[in-house]
Amino acid sequence: MAAKGEPLINSERCKGCGLCIANCPKNILEMSKEFNSDGVTFPTLNDEETCTACTFCATMCPENAIQIRRF
Repeated sequence: MAAKGEPLINSERCKGCGLCIANCPKNILEMSKEFNSDGVTFPTLNDEETCTACTFCATMCPENAIQIRRF
């Protein structure tokens, strides 16, 4: 199954709450080992081929740090 989209994550807006990771039905997000300028880890995509562009991650983000790009 080919990916239907991908989350575009603005690492500088992210506050590291993890709601996007907890609500991803495909479990394709994980916290990075890197930090943003505020010293916060942010989510990264760990499986580029599985995203269904469901928008759960973007909807749950209280900082509006995620947008979905659909293919």
